[in-house]
Amino acid sequence: MCDTCGCNVTPGNEHLVAAGGHLATTSTGHESVEVLKGLLDANDHQASHNREHFARHRTLAVNLMSSPGAGKTALLEATIDALGDDLKIAVIEGDLETENDAERIRKKGVPAVQISTGSACHLDAHMVHSALHELDIDDLDIIFIENVGNLVCPASFDLGQHLNVTLLSTPEGHDKPAKYPVMFRASDLVLITKSDLLEVLDDFDPVYAEHCLRQLANTAPLLEISARKGDGMKYWLAWLRSELARVRRADVFVGAA
Repeated sequence: MCDTCGCNVTPGNEHLVAAGGHLATTSTGHESVEVLKGLLDANDHQASHNREHFARHRTLAVNLMSSPGAGKTALLEATIDALGDDLKIAVIEGDLETENDAERIRKKGVPAVQISTGSACHLDAHMVHSALHELDIDDLDIIFIENVGNLVCPASFDLGQHLNVTLLSTPEGHDKPAKYPVMFRASDLVLITKSDLLEVLDDFDPVYAEHCLRQLANTAPLLEISARKGDGMKYWLAWLRSELARVRRADVFVGAA
């Protein structure tokens, strides 16, 4: 949770602190503490609602996080090409401005909802909730949430997703898990993207990247992939299919209970 950059207040939750909102005033006047805690509590409440929504519709929700330019949209394009005939996919796109990435996804014949966050450097659960109302979730197998490119803030905001997938592109350097522990500690899968560049970027060591991840006590799988050339994509696709089946088994069990 950012306490200094101002991104706690987003287009999705600003109604809570606006005049008349239930977090507009505090009992003690210590707004920097009470309001921020209230916003995070409200986000967690909305995330829980989103999670119930995904479970009810048996739809897998995957939150994609990374630095800007790590290849999230390219990965989604390649994933849609590979799975689009078998699974029904939608994408929620988060960026400060423009619909550039959403337009790329729509060209693949897949529905995409663009969220423009303005100055906020992450998505929140309220934003995702609003975007879900623009999708026919009854007809979807997987919803990908492409978070704003940022290795800090997105990890602190629960969106109601089933899984966090973090992309680490080879040009960024192999020590990113050590430098940004909150993000990588929260990851259910780490993808080393642009793996086709490993032959020219001899200073990136995938083994060391995995070492840094394990130092965070995270046992998540780590895969090397290239969306451009297709290397390693079969393992990513198999992981997605496996997680979709797992979530649907769990949802059936919960419903039966």
